Amino acid sequence: MSQTPILLWFRRDLRLADHAALSAAVATGRPVIPVFILDDVVEGLGAAPKIRMGLAVAHFAQVLGDNGSRLILRKGHALDVLRKLIAETGAGAVYWSRLYDPASKARDTDVKSALKADGIAARSFEGHLLFEPWTVATKTGGFYKVYTPMWNMVRGRDVPAALPAPATLPAPSAWPASDRLEDWRMAAAMGRGADILTRHCTVGEEAARDRLDSFIATRVHNYVKNRDLPAVDGTSRLSENLTYGEISPRVCWHAGRRAREAGQGDAEVFLKELVWREFAYHLAHHTPRIVTDNWKEDWDAFPWNTDETAEVTAWKQGRTGIRFVDAAMREMYVTGTMHNRGRMIVASYLTKHLLTHWKVGLDWFADCLIDWDPCSNAMGWQWSAGSGPDATPYFRVFNPVTQLDKFDKDRAYVKRWIAEGTKSPAATALHYYDMIPLRWGMSADDRYPDPIVPADLGRTRALDAYQNRGF
Repeated sequence: MSQTPILLWFRRDLRLADHAALSAAVATGRPVIPVFILDDVVEGLGAAPKIRMGLAVAHFAQVLGDNGSRLILRKGHALDVLRKLIAETGAGAVYWSRLYDPASKARDTDVKSALKADGIAARSFEGHLLFEPWTVATKTGGFYKVYTPMWNMVRGRDVPAALPAPATLPAPSAWPASDRLEDWRMAAAMGRGADILTRHCTVGEEAARDRLDSFIATRVHNYVKNRDLPAVDGTSRLSENLTYGEISPRVCWHAGRRAREAGQGDAEVFLKELVWREFAYHLAHHTPRIVTDNWKEDWDAFPWNTDETAEVTAWKQGRTGIRFVDAAMREMYVTGTMHNRGRMIVASYLTKHLLTHWKVGLDWFADCLIDWDPCSNAMGWQWSAGSGPDATPYFRVFNPVTQLDKFDKDRAYVKRWIAEGTKSPAATALHYYDMIPLRWGMSADDRYPDPIVPADLGRTRALDAYQNRGF
C-alpha cells in the first residue's frame, strides 16, 4: 500500500507552487499520477471559459511534461473515471483541491463518499481560497452577510506562507492511457472568434506570477485611482489566473501585504479585493442559493423581465445606444474580460434600466468571460441588482452617461471598442465584427443607434417599479 500510486485530480488548481494536495502527495514518496477529467461540470462551461480552460490544461500538461510527469486526460462522469483509473493503475488514494460552488461540492461529496466505501483514501485540501469558509465566523458563530465586518475580521489574520513547488514529481512505473486534448474540441463553441479571443489570454503559472510582479512593481501605488478608469491599465487582471488556479490567492495576498508594509498604501485596497472574492465563496458555501436564486427572497415577487426582448438582445450585442454599456459589452466579447467599472454599469443598466432579471446577465457573462467564476459572478450580479447580500441599495441606479463623463472623460475607452461613426476605428473595435455571429448582421459602417432606454427614463422607470412593489 505504501508504494501504490496517488491519483492527483486537478480541476481549478493548475499550478505547481502553493499546491497543498500536490505537496502532500509528493511528501508520501509514492508515485503521483496527475489527472484532469472532462466531466459534466467542465463540459457545462460556456464558450469563453471552456476555451480558456482548454488553454490552461494544455499549458499545464506541458509544464508537467517538462518536470518529468504527465497529465492524464479522461472524459466522463468523475467517479466512474476515477474508479477506472484506480483499477488500471492500482492507485490507493485520490487527492484534490477543494472547490466551494454548489455543483462542485455536490460532485466532490459523492466522489469522496464512494471512494472511501471502496477502501480508497480520498482526501481534499485547501488552496483555492485564503480562508476555508467554515473558519470565518461572526462573534455569535454565524456567517458574514456583509462584507466590511468580514474584512475587518480577517484583515490581520495570519495567512501561512505559500508552499514551494516540489523539486521532483515521482512518476509511476507505467502511465495509463490519456485522451488527446484536441479531441475534446474545447474551442468549438467559440466558432470563428476563437483565434482573436486566444490572443487576449494570459495562460499559465509563470505568466500569472509575472502579471502579479508587474502590478506590484508598477501599478499598485496608483491602484485606488486607476482601477476605476477603464482606458487605463490600472488593475492586476489576476482574476483570469485565479479562476483556473494558475496562481494561488496566498501568493497574491503576501505580495500585497509586502507592498503595503513597504509604504504602498493603495495595496490595502488590492487586499480588500482578494477578500471580496473570499466573501463570494463564503456566501456560496453558507447560502448556495446565491448562485441560482435571489439571495433576498422578497425579490422573488419582483416582476423581472426574463424574455429575450429586443432590448435584451441589444444589450448583449453592445447596441443599446449607451456608449459606456456598449463599449464594455464589446470589450467582453472580444477579450473575454471586462473592466470592473464596466461590469457594474452594464449590470445596473440591464437590471434597472431594462428591468431584466439578473440571471439573464449572469448566463451571458457565463458564456463570454474567460475569468468566469460561479461564485463571484453570482454575487456581483446580485450586488448590482439589489437582490443580494451587501448589495448596492436597490434605489441606486447608475447613470451610465455621467459615469462615462467621470471615468472616461476623453472617451479613450469608447474609441477603443466602438467603431460606428469613426473615420479610423481602432483595431480592437473592428475585431468585434470578426468575432460576432454573422447572423447578427452588424457592420462597422452601421449608424450608431439611439438609446433604447435613455438614462433618465430608465432611472424613473426603475424607481416607479420599486415603489409599486413596496420596496
